[in-house]
Amino acid sequence: MISDLKGVRCVVTGGAGVIGKELLDILRQAQGIVLSIDKNPLPEDFNTAGITHIVKDLSKDALNEIYDFGPEIVFHLAAAFERSKESPDFWGVNWKDNMFLSHGIADAAHRVDTLRVFVFASSYLIYSPLLYMSKSLRHDPVYLREDAPVNPRNITGAAKYYTEKELDFIKEYLRPELRIVSARIYRVYGRGSKDVISRWVRSALNNEPLDVYNKDNCFDYIYAGDVAEGLYRLAITEAAAGVINLGSGKSYGVGDVIDTLSSFFDLKINDRGITENFENSTADIRALRSLTNWQPPTTLLTGIGQIIEYERHASQGAQ
Repeated sequence: MISDLKGVRCVVTGGAGVIGKELLDILRQAQGIVLSIDKNPLPEDFNTAGITHIVKDLSKDALNEIYDFGPEIVFHLAAAFERSKESPDFWGVNWKDNMFLSHGIADAAHRVDTLRVFVFASSYLIYSPLLYMSKSLRHDPVYLREDAPVNPRNITGAAKYYTEKELDFIKEYLRPELRIVSARIYRVYGRGSKDVISRWVRSALNNEPLDVYNKDNCFDYIYAGDVAEGLYRLAITEAAAGVINLGSGKSYGVGDVIDTLSSFFDLKINDRGITENFENSTADIRALRSLTNWQPPTTLLTGIGQIIEYERHASQGAQ
């Protein structure tokens, strides 16, 4: 049983990403022995005590370091994302950095005899959009349960679902003793991210107007630090297995984000109108709460405040 991570060997793919850096901090504080792999380096000022970071492209490079390291836990975060309505150019990126990369990691993981837990950063984009999107405005959020109907919304969601099914195959036929968690993560925002909240913060700091689309849409925004904490807690919770929602459990409108930013800035808004069906989706996190005795604590106000502080510091350092 893994009750804590002191001395436990952990692999994190995508360690230099917005969730990955938060997770590395948590694993370092938990005194885990960590191998981080990403095609990007960690920031020069990042505390790497107890962490080995390797820069390599997991979609094409050999994975010998994972075999040699002999992890007990793998956190698979490495992935590529675009906007919900993806561009034609993303088709090849998705195949390489989502489908092919994840297949390689899953294949390597099932061959590592020391491995006990595999935690996969999946996505709520797997759920059928017919559940939470509509042509008319829906005022009450749709709480998506883990057993809700599946029909991936885009090719990213399809890639995530395929990886979930590969992991199910490994569990059923190859490594029945392996505990696998597929955390379906909702709308992540965090420090140094490419998400819309970070983009708007950077625009506001530069006194630039914010381009706002679909102002009435509502999402389950979850702070990247909370995602990392949730992944950690799912890894050390022996009863956690299979698909588990990882969201805030709250619905925030795009207008709520604008109002929160307005408490920090005198905003200039370019309202670009409605370009898609209305969305109002939220995670049903009863399973997460029941299993881990925890739920994400960061409010939208607190999370945005931390991003503003981070971006201000980053902009000053760049000058």
